[in-house]
Amino acid sequence: MFSNMVTGWEKIEFRSMTMALLVVCFSFMILLKRKKGNLPPGPRALPFVGNLHQLDTKDLLKSLKELSNKYGPVFTIYLGPQPNVVLYGYKAVKEALVEQADNFSGRGPFPAVYNFTKGNGIAFSNGEKWKVLRRFALVTLRNFGMGKRSVEERIQEEAQFMLEEFRNTKQKPFDPTFFLSRAVSNVICSIVFGNRYEYEDKRFLSLLQLINDNFQVTSSGWGKFYNIFPGIMDHLPGPHHRIFRNFEKMKSFVLENVKEHEKTFQPECPRDFIDCFLIQMQEEKGNPMSNFNIETLVKTTLNLFFAGTETVSTTLRYGILILMKYPHIKEKVHQEIDKVIGRNRCPTVEDRSKMPYTDAVIHEIQRFSSIIPLSLPHCVIRDTDFRGYHLPEGTNVTPVLISAHNDPEKFKEPEAFNPENFLDENSQFKNNDAFMPFSIGKRICLGEGLARMELFIFFTTFLQNLNFKPTVHPDEIDLTPSVSGVGNIPAPYQLIAVPR
Repeated sequence: MFSNMVTGWEKIEFRSMTMALLVVCFSFMILLKRKKGNLPPGPRALPFVGNLHQLDTKDLLKSLKELSNKYGPVFTIYLGPQPNVVLYGYKAVKEALVEQADNFSGRGPFPAVYNFTKGNGIAFSNGEKWKVLRRFALVTLRNFGMGKRSVEERIQEEAQFMLEEFRNTKQKPFDPTFFLSRAVSNVICSIVFGNRYEYEDKRFLSLLQLINDNFQVTSSGWGKFYNIFPGIMDHLPGPHHRIFRNFEKMKSFVLENVKEHEKTFQPECPRDFIDCFLIQMQEEKGNPMSNFNIETLVKTTLNLFFAGTETVSTTLRYGILILMKYPHIKEKVHQEIDKVIGRNRCPTVEDRSKMPYTDAVIHEIQRFSSIIPLSLPHCVIRDTDFRGYHLPEGTNVTPVLISAHNDPEKFKEPEAFNPENFLDENSQFKNNDAFMPFSIGKRICLGEGLARMELFIFFTTFLQNLNFKPTVHPDEIDLTPSVSGVGNIPAPYQLIAVPR
């Protein structure tokens, strides 16, 4: 089954990796012991490898669903020698991340990223450092207009640049992947660096390629195995080593921008996120316990880039593919745009309240695609009693966000794409508390407001001016992710952008 993860030349490397794991397994024959406590039930684990022999590493989500059917919404699996408590379904996820939000607020191990961050930055830090950095980022982003007019104008401007790029394809087939990532990334660039990049800028394109490659590799089988057996995988060949080379190149990109900022830095007139961070560094210069330094600035900036580039652009890419498969839904969005906005002005965030169907379609795209299906790993920060079980401090927790999106008690026919999930009997938009594409609780994505604004303005701007047509019959479009791990990534496709 393991060999299903790879093809061609990678099979040779993968066999050597598998043999190494088996040798270690039989050499040590370590008997797995549960941490002191009373963890939820789960399948019987083998020494060292845990439950890997019972998991389809190519379709982990399917395996978790099957285990949930057998053991219930809260169960334990061993990924290698480490126990992981899995939360499956809306009720279990909400009870842990909302009703016991503080207890479940720890960031669990993620070796493929920790190897680079060393627990630094917002997304992968814990304790007081995480609280300080998150508070600073939220205040700074708010001061620069997250949810306000200034950022909205930047998104509108970038949407027009992107629209022009689509038009320049002259109705010839093209892959939208980097078209979309350039536009989305430029929004976060304007907030973090204070300026946007031309779409053909080689340094900018290189950064986007690095981000996209890391998202692909960490979601692949190689990334999954690195997160389980980092010590062994460090010594085995394979594409997982690209993750760390890519991170170092990204670090260099950010450091170059920081140095450029320092040359023209004026504390009394901050231009962007980096300037605000440099001001905080100056204010805490004499504090040996300060969390504000160049290394933290680099890691935090890259956190913002990943959160602000790949997830939104992948959602847009998935959304366009979905709408091409269901042209009747796309046509209804066209009609609502024409009715509310027309063809002669740019869409605004204020329009969203008058466009319930379009808003419902965008929410359904996020629910159906579940770009981040498992959330980033959590852990409990103290001994925690949960549903009759006792989770010792540090216990790893995996909230399966896609299980909330597919919960039949919260959504009708959850396996199907249906905007009616977010419309009431009067065809007005209705929220659903099982909707959690940005996660929930204390670790909810701090860029949620920005992402929601981007998705609405980009989608409506594109559909206001263009009709996206597939290169195959809609019935032939496959919405199954080509890669499913850290992210759900749609298969590559081409489209034709036709002016309306």
